[in-house]
Amino acid sequence: MTVDYRHDTEVMIEAKNLTKRYGDHLAVDSLSFSAKKGEIVGLLGPNGAGKTTTMRMLTGFMPPTEGSAKISGHDVVEDSLEARRNVGYLPERVPLYPDMSVRGYVLFWARLRGVPNPKAATDAALARVNLSDRRNQLVRHLSKGLKQRLGLAQALVHNPPVIILDEPTIGIDPQQVIEVRQSVRELGKDHTVLFSTHILSEAEQVCDRVLIINRGKIVAQGKPADLRKKLQPGTLLYVQIGGAKKAQARELLTAIPGVLNVETQGDGFQVKANGDLRGDVSARVLGAGYQLLEIRTVTTSLEDIFLELVKEG
Repeated sequence: MTVDYRHDTEVMIEAKNLTKRYGDHLAVDSLSFSAKKGEIVGLLGPNGAGKTTTMRMLTGFMPPTEGSAKISGHDVVEDSLEARRNVGYLPERVPLYPDMSVRGYVLFWARLRGVPNPKAATDAALARVNLSDRRNQLVRHLSKGLKQRLGLAQALVHNPPVIILDEPTIGIDPQQVIEVRQSVRELGKDHTVLFSTHILSEAEQVCDRVLIINRGKIVAQGKPADLRKKLQPGTLLYVQIGGAKKAQARELLTAIPGVLNVETQGDGFQVKANGDLRGDVSARVLGAGYQLLEIRTVTTSLEDIFLELVKEG
């Protein structure tokens, strides 16, 4: 029987009040989110936040205690087989068979999933992750980075519309990290991708949208740039003033209309304002007879937001 893995459903991943308990421990607490066709969504959080548990429920590896999840419109519990056909999963620890060849391993997964023309699908998947030249090599002889690529090939061999990757760059060297990130961006052109990470810069570089999760709950979500605006409103300036004592400089800056907060930072001050006040600050400092040694905007990173949210949690 030929299986069509392509679907036109706009929402490809849908979780509603997804919950997982282990005895008295609440690992995932009523998560609700969705991912659309062609979207790259990052699940961002510290170790132990519930990222892996969430992914295991979405891929059908474990049932939720409460709530529901759908992959391409198929419930992961009630329509588990069809949901699994529509998802490719790369777990943090790739299940490999060391005495198989690279091609034999992917071909095994292609046949297991009932892929039409499994040999052609295997060769296409290996080419996509740049492993064609190692097709006859034993899995045991691959480096950690190449094993990650091989795991990605098995996740892609049935051409699923949804790809779920759990910490795909952990434990590999910097060059391979770059290659994996590029692969994720390429996958986003044809697939919906959900991947977890605790590397903040990775989420900023790769994701269309991020879900920040802590202690099993989503504490914020949105595009990285939108999160900055929402969670860190206003403009941050770094200002260093010469010819004035700290107290004098602080008093001058605090008195400028539009300045919300002034904090000492090194030899200068971090000024939070409700707009770009560089012109006003310059005029006030020079008008008071002081020297403006430095003034620049400070970009709030996703890391700053993440650390603040986790601290609040």
